[in-house]
Amino acid sequence: MGGFVKPAKTYMKKYIGIKEINAIPMNRQEYNDFRGWTLPEDEDGSDEGYLVEYIDGGKANTPQYSGYVSWSPKDVFEKAYKIADTPLDRMYIEYNELIDKYNKLVLFLGRKDCGNVAGETQASLMEQQMLQMKSYLLTLRTRIELMKR
Repeated sequence: MGGFVKPAKTYMKKYIGIKEINAIPMNRQEYNDFRGWTLPEDEDGSDEGYLVEYIDGGKANTPQYSGYVSWSPKDVFEKAYKIADTPLDRMYIEYNELIDKYNKLVLFLGRKDCGNVAGETQASLMEQQMLQMKSYLLTLRTRIELMKR
């Protein structure tokens, strides 16, 4: 009988996820207390983190919430999620994501081998894309500045 064999990393595919969640800061001990669990001896109860409620899927696992609830360490949570309570929050998220993509595209197009790697047609299309992204960034920045007033 074979046991579980961990798949080789070479077979794994890259995924990007987007979830809408509710969250509240809560350390590991507080989360364990909330769930009625005993903190394992090898865990630090003072670890900062968040109680996370997944509202777009997952069966409720506690009567206090209608979505699936779990705990996430602070650093993991803050890399994955940004506050999106207001239209201004959401515009900042969009602006920051777009500027990151724009900067990566600029770096790629600045490579000496860009045309060889992407092909001349793709490189030309990426140049157009870069100009459109820049225009979009300027529009978002103007909207953000007007909303802040």
